[in-house]
Amino acid sequence: MTARRFAFVWMDVFTSKPLEGNQLAVFTDARGLSDTEMQSLAKETNLSETTFIFPRDPAAERERGIRVRIFTVDEELPFAGHPTLGTATAIRRAQAGVQGGEDEVVLDLNVGRIPVRFTTDAHSQLFGEMRQRDPEFGPRHNPEDVARASGLALEEIAADLPIQTVSTGLPFTIVPVKSLRALQNLKLNWSRAAEYLERSQGKFFYFLSRETVAPDAKVHARMIFYNGEDPATGSAAGCAASWMVQYGVTRDNESAIIEQGIECRRPSRLHVRAVRKDAGATDVRVGGNAVEVLRGEVTL
Repeated sequence: MTARRFAFVWMDVFTSKPLEGNQLAVFTDARGLSDTEMQSLAKETNLSETTFIFPRDPAAERERGIRVRIFTVDEELPFAGHPTLGTATAIRRAQAGVQGGEDEVVLDLNVGRIPVRFTTDAHSQLFGEMRQRDPEFGPRHNPEDVARASGLALEEIAADLPIQTVSTGLPFTIVPVKSLRALQNLKLNWSRAAEYLERSQGKFFYFLSRETVAPDAKVHARMIFYNGEDPATGSAAGCAASWMVQYGVTRDNESAIIEQGIECRRPSRLHVRAVRKDAGATDVRVGGNAVEVLRGEVTL
């Protein structure tokens, strides 16, 4: 049997420093891989997500975007933020080496077309900003139920903001936490949380505190799921940006920084903004840096 070889690049996303941020493996040409093989490769990397690029005719890519699929260790996702930014950055860097690069990379994900716009930041590093889908504001939640499901004490949940499920492609239940210390000390029982989330229309909890470690950060965030703690959750950041502008945590179209990953020693900085619209938000933007740290090849 002839060996098949598949190249990948390893990115650290939502950071400008190698070995920080959220890790991502990007298979740059996944043609020939089956669904089962992609899921097995995602388990092999054991990262929160792994992405697979399917190159196609340039005309089709101009019209519909570059086809990308996203897998966790357990399932395929319609959308996720750090895989979108990391994959688009890998593509943009490859373009720069061949044809000068484009200012915008459009990905064709299972959730639809997601554009990522690139600029050079003040430190001469590539900065990508994705526009996510307009949010859908879902149900609000009873703090007592969330306290039982999350392991937080009821008095640790902020009473002046709602607990609410929001989706820009993947539904997150936003939980405002009163203090940084309470959020840092959080011990989430995933099986108990998953049972609650399954019956309440949320995929994961996203915990936010208005007390932060970095003085320039707007909120401190944590996201714990079935594969451990996520250092940076770009899909949740879009939901959080929508929730924050809706409830006055940020001003209309204010650029704000979410700090995440500090507790798992992978500090990340997610730049977010959104425009308030009626009972929701629009023009949801999530941005950041990404750096390549490894290249390799898988043989099957």
